[in-house]
Amino acid sequence: MSFQRLIRFVSTDGKTLYGDLVKNIPTLEIEGTKVAVLEGDIESGFHRTGAEATVQKLLCPLPKAHIIQCIGLNYKQHAAEANLKIPEFPMNFTKPPETLAGPLETIDVDPSAQKQLDYEGELVVVIGRDAKNVSAADALSYVAGYTTGNDFSARDWQLPITPGQQFCYGKSFDKFAPIGPAIVSPSVIPDPQKLHLVTKVNGKQVQETGTDDMIFSVAQIIEHLTRGRTLKAGSLVMTGTPSGIGLFIEGGLLKHGDVVEVTIDEIGSIYNKIAF
Repeated sequence: MSFQRLIRFVSTDGKTLYGDLVKNIPTLEIEGTKVAVLEGDIESGFHRTGAEATVQKLLCPLPKAHIIQCIGLNYKQHAAEANLKIPEFPMNFTKPPETLAGPLETIDVDPSAQKQLDYEGELVVVIGRDAKNVSAADALSYVAGYTTGNDFSARDWQLPITPGQQFCYGKSFDKFAPIGPAIVSPSVIPDPQKLHLVTKVNGKQVQETGTDDMIFSVAQIIEHLTRGRTLKAGSLVMTGTPSGIGLFIEGGLLKHGDVVEVTIDEIGSIYNKIAF
């Protein structure tokens, strides 16, 4: 893919470009930084142009996604806090492409999704080439990179878990899947099960985990999602959230003006303000 930390941005001359950060720069310091300009896309790959540009506005690292595949109940501690049995197979649902949002973007929440709005900090996998019937042993070779994400959820639409529930509906409002700040190459992250994730709301830590607490590894998830079906290049996989969701904390559900920060050490942070 010829990048280490792929970002997408508006330059000081008003152009929308891809760039390579090369090193892990704190998200709030990326704007104003000069980066190497790249050309290409996830499907065909990227190459350096030899030019440099200054980041004026940091954007979502991808302009679109074919689909956002999501895994629920994928951390042992989260299963314990929810008092739910560990599943035999990865629990899968989807979010539409319209849920995609940027790392610094305000999340404008429709009134119908405000009653029980919750956060879910997650590791997100970007698929780099079409995958079908992929074994876990080969799965990571299909990964273009990793990024930080938040699976925002309207719990009152999602729960209780009963026949006819609106599980996907409650997770599919516009901008309910911010990611960023960069897509980090597997050359930088050779083992996605050795990462550290923290979620904060208004600066207070609410989630903390190592990705080694996952029930199903990234490789196992890709194997499951490609069994008899094609996972297209440019698709995203949200790999599940750890314990500490707002639903299980008194006063933990989100309100107007809250800022949710999700950080994965080797990737960086996303900061999303809630607007009702």
